[in-house]
Amino acid sequence: MSLTTWLNGYLVSAGDAKIDPSDRGLLLGDGLFETIRVKNAAPINLERHLGRFRNGASLLEIPIPFDDYDLTLGISQLIAANPSSTGVVRLTLTAGPGIRGLTRSRDLRPTLLMTASVISRSPRFSSMVIARSTRRNEHSPLCRVKVLGYGDQILARREAEAQGADDAIMLNTAGELVCATAANILLRQGRTWFTPPVASGALPGITRGMLIEVGLVSESPLFPADLLKADQLLLVNALGVREVARAENVAFRPRPELILTLEAKLGLR
Repeated sequence: MSLTTWLNGYLVSAGDAKIDPSDRGLLLGDGLFETIRVKNAAPINLERHLGRFRNGASLLEIPIPFDDYDLTLGISQLIAANPSSTGVVRLTLTAGPGIRGLTRSRDLRPTLLMTASVISRSPRFSSMVIARSTRRNEHSPLCRVKVLGYGDQILARREAEAQGADDAIMLNTAGELVCATAANILLRQGRTWFTPPVASGALPGITRGMLIEVGLVSESPLFPADLLKADQLLLVNALGVREVARAENVAFRPRPELILTLEAKLGLR
């Protein structure tokens, strides 16, 4: 985690970064975050990330108290102040301190925190189960935003770990495959790659969007039965691409050369 953080426009040591006890992000999860990969001391796909960050803040009606120039400068200062040139920067925006209850204060004073971390490399292959303890609500507009409340994802990950798996595939209320707990999913049938649409409750991931833009992946509703017809399953997010070795009782043949090619095309390697 960061030795130095960026809080509301200032670089401060992690121990001196103080959040108001009445902050709505802490008490109510009233806020959002953005995770950005850092490579060679530079943030990757920063413009895309800041665009999604602003769209999410607009949906939650939380004004971001800095323009893109200041955010970019703050990210650069944060990266320079921390020892690793490869890792991840996280932006966390909350509605700031407020009165007790759900209603926000009229004089909203948002909190913006940036932290830097070293990436802990996950195993190259994952084992997954379908989460049955909770589902993703595709009807909620919050599915399109990286909101602070990750309770459903935490429940699903705990369920997977209790079964000896690495991660869980989450379903929506219609029983469609949607995502992993912290990544989009890509499913290959023959030579065609599919990913669940945003309308099914999938987060509009940055890496997912780039793959759709270049025509490598198509959106399509997917169901558990589609796993039986799949040749390969991948997890993708801003940090990289990861192969799934097994989902439920379905095993997939590893193709590590494909991961290297995809990450190279996306500038993640």
